[in-house]
Amino acid sequence: MAERRSGKPLPRVDEESKGYWEACRRHELRIQKCLSCGTLRHQPRAVCTNCLSSDVEWLLCSGRGEVYTFTVTYQNQTPGFRESLPYVLAYVTLEEGVQMLTNVVDCPPDQVRIGLPVEVAFEDVTDEIAIPRFRPRGGSGGGGGGGGGA
Repeated sequence: MAERRSGKPLPRVDEESKGYWEACRRHELRIQKCLSCGTLRHQPRAVCTNCLSSDVEWLLCSGRGEVYTFTVTYQNQTPGFRESLPYVLAYVTLEEGVQMLTNVVDCPPDQVRIGLPVEVAFEDVTDEIAIPRFRPRGGSGGGGGGGGGA
């Protein structure tokens, strides 16, 4: 595997999540859609959490959403994370309706708020892995800081 660009652990890519991580590498945000009942979901799963069908497709998302809830982490002594303090860990509700646990970046932590409009910003952590983070849309969060997140 290629050299890491941060000291954080890499996600585990398995058969369920492979399509998601391949899309992220291309800087595309995709979620699963059940072709039997239409349920949208994130995290990737082998079967639909609503009807248990395995008939799914990967839906390209807009990459836009809003902060549903968040916390600011000021203390974390784990290597790879302590260098990013403080960082914002948030649930973002995508325009498509699903929520993602992520980081809010490119925004001072004291300017993050519930309802903040955000857009995806991929962090290339290796040549094979890009992590979706979210930043304020249209400069709503001010400039600078925020760290690299969790």
